[in-house]
Amino acid sequence: MRIVTGNDLVTGAVTWWTGKGWSIHVADAVDAGHEAEAIAAVEEAARRVNGPVVIEGVMTDAGPTPAHIKDRIRASGPTCRQDLGIRPDFQIEKA
Repeated sequence: MRIVTGNDLVTGAVTWWTGKGWSIHVADAVDAGHEAEAIAAVEEAARRVNGPVVIEGVMTDAGPTPAHIKDRIRASGPTCRQDLGIRPDFQIEKA
């Protein structure tokens, strides 16, 4: 699974490509497949996202999950004050 992620231009929040736009919730992400790099380039050129990158992901019972720990941390928010995260109930586990 290939997921496109970047940052919101106004807030700096981590965002995830939904197939139609951007969401702050990784559960809304879709598999961009072979189109991932093209989507990232078009969205950045249109100034709808900052610094888009294509990452590997896996589908879990909770939905799309980044495969790498760094990206799972980006999806959940701070590690030192988890109550400040996007989803305080999200557990950072192995994919």
